[in-house]
Amino acid sequence: MADNTKYYPFLPKGSSLDGFKTVSNTDFAPTQYGEIISGSYAYSSSISTEYFYQVSGFVSERRRIYALKNTLNSYLHYSQHYAYSSSLGNKADQALNLINIPSIFYGSSIDKGSIELSYYISGTLVGKLQDINKNGELIQTTGALGLGQVAGVVLYNEGFIVLTGSWKLDNNFQETLIYNPSAATDYARWINWGAGLYRDDNNTISASFDLNFEGVNYINTVTMFAHADKGELNHSNNPTYVKYLNTGFSQPTITNNSYSEYAYSEIKNVVKYSYENFTGSLEKQTFISKIGIYDENKNLIAIAKLAKPIKKTENRDFTFKLKLDI
Repeated sequence: MADNTKYYPFLPKGSSLDGFKTVSNTDFAPTQYGEIISGSYAYSSSISTEYFYQVSGFVSERRRIYALKNTLNSYLHYSQHYAYSSSLGNKADQALNLINIPSIFYGSSIDKGSIELSYYISGTLVGKLQDINKNGELIQTTGALGLGQVAGVVLYNEGFIVLTGSWKLDNNFQETLIYNPSAATDYARWINWGAGLYRDDNNTISASFDLNFEGVNYINTVTMFAHADKGELNHSNNPTYVKYLNTGFSQPTITNNSYSEYAYSEIKNVVKYSYENFTGSLEKQTFISKIGIYDENKNLIAIAKLAKPIKKTENRDFTFKLKLDI
């Protein structure tokens, strides 16, 4: 019952007879007590392709394409190439390739203009598609054949790429297609991108593919404003705020039962002028370096730290804008 995957659930067989639902009673019974029982996680994500063909009038079953009919038509404000059926082609019966990108790879949506698909034959780049207009049209930007043509469209929010380009990308190479029902050789075409091409003993041609894109991930944030009005927040309990005098009046009174600060400690005057040894009139001022965020029950839940302390005088007011990711 060993599982060789990198991450998997496991537990030792004990007197409680706890086990996994995926492990049958037949496998569980002969397991020795103390032996590790392992399972596997049910979910995984990977980029996949699905080829829908049309050969000699026979059209492959395409329920997934039909399920995307309304979604494709909803993108028509970007380009006419999204149309499920138009003069540019009918996705109900034409040969096409559907690439499925799970949302775990891109987040909230695929970033417009970031899609790039490349097609290689025996290490030679024969074609590249890019969303250069940021409208979902995958235009061929590299290659000897089909340059400038639209080979497919991108569904940004749903994570699908529909490839319909059926022209040859190069006249020099041929390869065997697994998805071709007649098992005949075919030239490199965009509808064959990622089709699982293989190399046998009599064929030295190999195909490889590259897909690059960027994702957009939206994070909910709470925006808060903290106000420091005029005449407020100009007193501090910091010990350095008061003037230190080497006299008994400024020293705290300590007894066996109490600790008392001197009630009339003088505020230290930190107002300075550019003139040497000259101190101006006392002005209460503080330096704001942190802002506390409290919940409705007055519990401190977060502290925002300023990169540089801000001097706050009685005649100055500030508003601080805070953003908190949730």
